[in-house]
Amino acid sequence: MNDEVAVARPELEEAARRAESRRGFLIALPAWFYLTLFFVIPLGIVAVYSFATRSSTGRTILGDWNLNAYRRLWDSLVVEIAARTLVLALVTTLICLLLAYPLAYYMATRRPMVRNILLILVMIPFWSNFLVRTYAWKVLLGSDGPVSQLSQALGGEPIRLLFTNTAVLIGLVYGFLPFMVLPLYAALERMDWGLVEAARDLYAGGWTAFRKVTWPLSLPGVMAGSILVFIPTLGAYVTPAILGGAKTTLAGDYIVSQFLAARNQPFGSALSMGMMLIMLAATIVYFRWFRPSGRDL
Repeated sequence: MNDEVAVARPELEEAARRAESRRGFLIALPAWFYLTLFFVIPLGIVAVYSFATRSSTGRTILGDWNLNAYRRLWDSLVVEIAARTLVLALVTTLICLLLAYPLAYYMATRRPMVRNILLILVMIPFWSNFLVRTYAWKVLLGSDGPVSQLSQALGGEPIRLLFTNTAVLIGLVYGFLPFMVLPLYAALERMDWGLVEAARDLYAGGWTAFRKVTWPLSLPGVMAGSILVFIPTLGAYVTPAILGGAKTTLAGDYIVSQFLAARNQPFGSALSMGMMLIMLAATIVYFRWFRPSGRDL
């Protein structure tokens, strides 16, 4: 009897594992279908078009495959736009981090009721349309807007921020700041504050305790927030299009112009694939070097 049970048990366990695997697959099937239909297939179409040829009339020829669109990625104009976009994305990420960390730290150290109120305040911008909020900044930063009027009321010159890199930077920081605050708050709120108290008991100063304990423990939130800000900023289109000008063309604007104005779908597709490769590289760096230190995030 015992021998039969011993023989049957591995088979039953294997059957149970297969049944559990089938249930998991069926549960995830709608998500796989959605991702395939709205992500994999469109991405495949873009990849195919990037190897196509544009005729003199703007028509895309799929039969004549070549790498001409990818060779144009090294043109001086494209490199300049890519460098401007990369610098602006890095600066936006850094400013968001500098603004979000003190706020997230303050939120994490308050009592629960205050935390909830502050979380609601952080998420309030998500309750309105991003396009409407961006147009509001266009009014605020305009030559006749409140900022310029306040400067003139104080005896200064009119402030012309609209259609500059500064206006785009302000709009990007405003739009993506909550994406930095929330991961930082999650990391700090779940941190073991007893470790900070232990460091203070061992005669560590406030700055030393922060540098040696708080900052390392909050790094998973820092990296998660940086990725959530950096990647969308690279492909941002609405904010640069509304608040920027001809001299502030970023990668998102340039890609859209290739599809709509220039009717150069192969080159626009190649630009999109290049942008996705940069985003993929940033994501790989995050998961390869920083994610292991934040397994509980």
